[in-house]
Amino acid sequence: MISQFFVLSQRGDSIVFRDYRGDVPKGSAEIFFRKVKFWKEDGGEEAPPVFNVDGVNYFHVKVVGLLFVATSRTNLSPSLVLELLQRIARVIKDYLGVLNEDSLRKNFVLVYELLDEVVDFGYVQTTSTEILKSYIFNEPIMIDAGRLPPLGPAAMFMQGSKRMPGTAITKSVVANEPGGRKREEIFVDIIEKISITFSSSGYILTSEIDGTILMKSYLTGNPEIKLALNEDLGIGRAGGRSGYDYGGSAGSGAVVLDDCNFHESVQLDSFDVDRTLTLVPPDGEFPVMNYRITQEFKPPFRINTLIEEAGSLKAEVILKIRAEFPSDISANTILVQMPLPTYTSRVSFELEPGTVGQTTDFKESNKRLEWSLKKVVGGSDHTLRAKLTFSQESHGNITKEAGPVSMTFTIPMYNPSRLQVKYLQIAKKSKTYNPYRWVRYVTQANSYVARI
Repeated sequence: MISQFFVLSQRGDSIVFRDYRGDVPKGSAEIFFRKVKFWKEDGGEEAPPVFNVDGVNYFHVKVVGLLFVATSRTNLSPSLVLELLQRIARVIKDYLGVLNEDSLRKNFVLVYELLDEVVDFGYVQTTSTEILKSYIFNEPIMIDAGRLPPLGPAAMFMQGSKRMPGTAITKSVVANEPGGRKREEIFVDIIEKISITFSSSGYILTSEIDGTILMKSYLTGNPEIKLALNEDLGIGRAGGRSGYDYGGSAGSGAVVLDDCNFHESVQLDSFDVDRTLTLVPPDGEFPVMNYRITQEFKPPFRINTLIEEAGSLKAEVILKIRAEFPSDISANTILVQMPLPTYTSRVSFELEPGTVGQTTDFKESNKRLEWSLKKVVGGSDHTLRAKLTFSQESHGNITKEAGPVSMTFTIPMYNPSRLQVKYLQIAKKSKTYNPYRWVRYVTQANSYVARI
């Protein structure tokens, strides 16, 4: 049971605020933003998703730069509330098409109507876009399409401050396009968030993939859909929960999932036979399937780090990354970060000659080196040299006081698990019915760390 729900901008402005129970002070939004903005406990840079201030529990998630927050005085399950916040954000995006500050302000009446149906007196009623259509009567005010990025398949994955993420479909599921027509199309995103830890010698210590198959349908009449995955897809380890093992029926080159779960609309009658999922997609964006893989896979990037002392008050750091994916694929918005010794006073950087689209920075407040690369083509190498100046002599091993190196990135049209959508079949209403189908792959770094 939550007490309040509100959405804040990056500046701390309250865009949406709903008080359900009246047991939390009205100034909670300001208290929350001050706490998040000036979070300094334990030397952390960002506030955790859940914390308590003066007996009030604050839960928050960040979605496309907006802070979705819930408060409560009761002892709630954090995962339950965080999932609720994510689902509220998804429902609002389904109705508005675009989720940003401008769309929320222009559609505040519709947003409040949605919130009143999703949560009643602090208790969750439903987060289903399809069910909510029976109770929502306001029409969304669509954002000017000229202010948004083009909807071409390539443009979907271009990252940057003025681009939407690869999973964003900038159309409402309830509003028709100009002229009253609705473009028949369906989007399927295979999103894989990878976690890898490298040893100091470059060997993989841990590796994991958390994957999701997301679907968003703009098909009228909700026709039946068949989604075919790899025929050699195996589930479960040898002697584990399912009847598949790594060396048995799945085959040596097979895609093997540790475990998976499906949306309630998915029928699994033929899944064990030919790995085909049958479903009638509900309105809005929803996860068809979630899966996890812990078997070793080829990492998209290799990280090499070298630290050399250059006197009592100086040292040099050499960072090298290599893109291990094919040359016809590019990674976007790469950020390499490395904590430096606490006594580092100054850093000077040296990039490769002719480098374009790369920036460097030294965050003196937390003694951290940052290397940003706008785009990296598969098969390429990139090197950064950083000369460190210390305010005092080092009395220990510098490599133990620096690192580890971490990376964040997005790689469109690439998935390390090799899970594939073989075909997407839609039940035909007529011979001329041929809706557009978009199947896209995205790999993101969840935790990509290299020890020094």
